[in-house]
Amino acid sequence: MDRSLFIAATGMEAQRINIDVISNNLANVNTTGFKKSRADFQELMYQSLKTAGAVSAEGNEVPTGIQIGLGVKPAAVQKMFHQGDFVSTGNSLDLVIEGSGFFQITKPDGEIAYSRAGSFKLNSEGNIVNSDGYPMEPAITVPPNAIEISISSDGAVSVLQAGDNTPVEVGQIEIAQFINPGGLKAIGKNLFLPTGSSGEATVGTPDSEGLGSVNQGFLELSNVNVVEEMVNMIVSQRAYELNSKVIQSTDEMLALANNLKR
Repeated sequence: MDRSLFIAATGMEAQRINIDVISNNLANVNTTGFKKSRADFQELMYQSLKTAGAVSAEGNEVPTGIQIGLGVKPAAVQKMFHQGDFVSTGNSLDLVIEGSGFFQITKPDGEIAYSRAGSFKLNSEGNIVNSDGYPMEPAITVPPNAIEISISSDGAVSVLQAGDNTPVEVGQIEIAQFINPGGLKAIGKNLFLPTGSSGEATVGTPDSEGLGSVNQGFLELSNVNVVEEMVNMIVSQRAYELNSKVIQSTDEMLALANNLKR
């Protein structure tokens, strides 16, 4: 009878992890470029008490057998990379990728990370950087006398300098895509790193070779649906409660068995 205690315990642990995932989604509902996660679960092994197809003492074939499942376990926490909503900001360095692709960001150790968050700024040297000061890859520098920055859908960065009437191109944004973006490793700060599961980055010019286009003056919002997450939280909470009831019921059954001799 105590088997049900351990089975229910796996259910409670699984729902606790599910709530952790949901809470992180809700915490980042206003995080630019955030991609929500989903917890996937799978059943544990089964204990076979009678094998289907075995021959009984009377010579008959057992049609179904008896298998007792031993619970559940988390199988994966998957990032969902569908597009979030766009919001117009009017800021010339706020960018979104409409379609597939990631901005390339150079970390302080020189490693290239990838991001959907396009809230870029200029540092003191005129380099285009993210909110943490990490430069875009390839590096793009805006002249100090630039009075207007224009970024086309294919990522060409042009500036209009004081005293000139013709914009000058100062750089080209390149974006990357992966065959399996769900395999990317999230490292925080809206950044991802490639893994063996994601495959190597394929880098190219926006709006070509299946890559998305760049839109200036917009930001991509989180793709978290608050109502959906709240419903998932209620379902997870009720599942946790049901598993706790199983433990309580099993405990009461054991107590009855213990009191039979009285």
